[in-house]
Amino acid sequence: MGVNYLWDTNTVIYYLQQQFPANAEIFIDELLISERPVISAITEIELLCWKTATPYDLEILRNFINDSLVIELEKEIKTKTAEIRRIHKIKLPDAIIAATASVYGLTLLSRNITDFNAIIGLKLINPWEK
Repeated sequence: MGVNYLWDTNTVIYYLQQQFPANAEIFIDELLISERPVISAITEIELLCWKTATPYDLEILRNFINDSLVIELEKEIKTKTAEIRRIHKIKLPDAIIAATASVYGLTLLSRNITDFNAIIGLKLINPWEK
């Protein structure tokens, strides 16, 4: 089972809250047949500090994280993050997520395409537009 996609935090939240339109839901369901979700350590942190999460929500989040491949902040990702931040006006968490996708050659799944589209070489897909 290979991996091709890195899930942005918003993609995880839309998936878990079943807020995708039908086309995006079909795309994600088909993707999950062939690979497990891959997230950045930053996405893991962002999910776990979700302020409005109920205890049930946190259990769902933890289960999703446990079922996912979490890519930690390795040296190459930190170096790429700094490079991205020097060139682009982008928030640090988004830069880390973009760097993670870039370093691992993954396509980033995000609804926030405008946050990332200036980063040269970063492959992006907005599931809402599938």
